[in-house]
Amino acid sequence: MITFLEGTLVEKQPTRVVLNVHGVGYEVYIPLSSFDRLPGENAPCRLLTHDHLREDLHNLYGFVTEAERSLFEMLLGISGIGPKTALSALSGLSVRDLKAAVVEGDVKRLSSISGVGKKTAERIVVELRHKLSAGDALEAVAGSPEALPGDLRTRDALLALISLGYKQVDAQQRVSGILPRLKPSATVEDVVRAALAG
Repeated sequence: MITFLEGTLVEKQPTRVVLNVHGVGYEVYIPLSSFDRLPGENAPCRLLTHDHLREDLHNLYGFVTEAERSLFEMLLGISGIGPKTALSALSGLSVRDLKAAVVEGDVKRLSSISGVGKKTAERIVVELRHKLSAGDALEAVAGSPEALPGDLRTRDALLALISLGYKQVDAQQRVSGILPRLKPSATVEDVVRAALAG
């Protein structure tokens, strides 16, 4: 298996690059999320890769970050999703946005990805939700400002509840239900305790 390639970036396009590694040109397919982070042509470049081999096909898929490659490989593990659709998912949404959509069960948002219909979006939610760690869920929620009310106290209380095992939607309902009953001077700890008490 080819885990990474390091060489000179000879050619770059939004969906593919050519990397010269000691005189051998490797064609590597990439998502838009990686394209935005690539250096200019003729500059040194290192790409993490996924080596996809079938009896009729041998393609390399490249990523700038481990988070992109990891999510790409998780998507490939879902029945009916091939490399093209997985790349499309990473091109349509950032890693954080994809994780947030999975954690929130946002089928509509996932369906907006080219090549992903409603049934595939539902399958992504069902199959990836249990594969994402608590840390992934925290990252997704913390990076999703529209999913969080504005003040830091509320955000921190939500993150605390999620780290305790609550789903994001449940944590939001508990916090938003409890906030009107608390004093404006209530601390994060007060909010979390009140939310846990129900």
